[in-house]
Amino acid sequence: MIQTKYLIIGGGVAGTTAAETIRQNDSEGRIIIVSDEPYRFYSRIMLSKPNWFLGKIPFEKIYLKTPEFYAENKIELLTGKKAIKVFAREKTVALEDGETIIYEKLLLAIGGCARLLAAPGADKKGVYPVRTLDDGKNIIGAVKTAKQAVCVGGGFVSFEMADMLKQAGLEVTVLLREPYYWANLLDEEAGAMIEEVMTKAGTRIFKNEEVLEVLGGESVEAILTKSGKNIPCQIVIAGIGLFCPVDGLRLEGVETKRGIITDEYLETSAKDVWAAGDAAEFQDVILEERPQVGTWANAQAQGRTAGLSMTGKKTKFELLSSYATSGFGLKIAFIGDARPSPDKEIIKRGSKQGGALGRLFLRNNKLIGGILFNRTDELAPLSKLIVSKADLSQNKNNLADPNFDLKQLLESGK
Repeated sequence: MIQTKYLIIGGGVAGTTAAETIRQNDSEGRIIIVSDEPYRFYSRIMLSKPNWFLGKIPFEKIYLKTPEFYAENKIELLTGKKAIKVFAREKTVALEDGETIIYEKLLLAIGGCARLLAAPGADKKGVYPVRTLDDGKNIIGAVKTAKQAVCVGGGFVSFEMADMLKQAGLEVTVLLREPYYWANLLDEEAGAMIEEVMTKAGTRIFKNEEVLEVLGGESVEAILTKSGKNIPCQIVIAGIGLFCPVDGLRLEGVETKRGIITDEYLETSAKDVWAAGDAAEFQDVILEERPQVGTWANAQAQGRTAGLSMTGKKTKFELLSSYATSGFGLKIAFIGDARPSPDKEIIKRGSKQGGALGRLFLRNNKLIGGILFNRTDELAPLSKLIVSKADLSQNKNNLADPNFDLKQLLESGK
């Protein structure tokens, strides 16, 4: 049986940032990180970025902490160890190998798991999610001999991987279950803007389509779609989202729904237990809602907040969620609450024809979110406008004017 002051389940960005923050504020308390992966902290973001994937930078650059970092900061990293049960009342965690850890303070930074294709044959070699370093290694190996790839899904992973595989010289086909990328957030004009840049680059897109079966022997040779298309391929990328693995880790005494429920301090329903990162269903004090946010910046900031609170410096988590990506020459950014709903007003800024487009979301005349295409330089002023909760009822024409400098709204205090 192991005893520790601080126990962190998850060695990713939230867990590692929390450990680093704890050590900055408690020089002696024992810190243990339990990670079910065999690797030290690495960048999940780089798994779908061309510079690393195509070998333009050294493979080792994916690691964000050296072995010396853990030793120098007296952080014990237990790799290849899977936590299976948390007993919050007893303050113990059971590991799969039979070991038990007693803690004083616990952080659940368990991350998210990639959803796998549910079609027959999806277990064949060549079908990959994009979530772990092992996934990245497998795809890099497969690209060396593959000629054709299919990317399934209408989100970030599918978009980024399609761009990267195209740069690697493969023939790329994208399958979208929806009529266009991010169909739950975008309108037809924005969807057409993405489709145009992708098809110009030679990528095929089949919309309103699904995988019916993965064909081949031991390895994938083609996919059969719901409409009957037979698409030859040697690689299938499953970019169909994440789920919170709360069912895989039994949490006795900790409230969960879609994720692990926390308050604005990232504290859970259990005493001395915090949650951070993809798995945290937290109280957003800016947007006044309870989201789950699966972004690197969010996980990093939550890890820092949890680490402070665990050392007695109780801190509210206050960060406006955002995510930016690029591919096929298009820069895209999402910020705040950018989900269309009847209680929101949408203001269009720019146009597809002009090559730069924005969709701004207002509720009660206050900006709460936005989506930007080739307007990512406006991310900072929009963030400040959202946080300020300024009344923009007299400035809607300015918001709709693509040539209006949004910084002027900040300077005027309106």
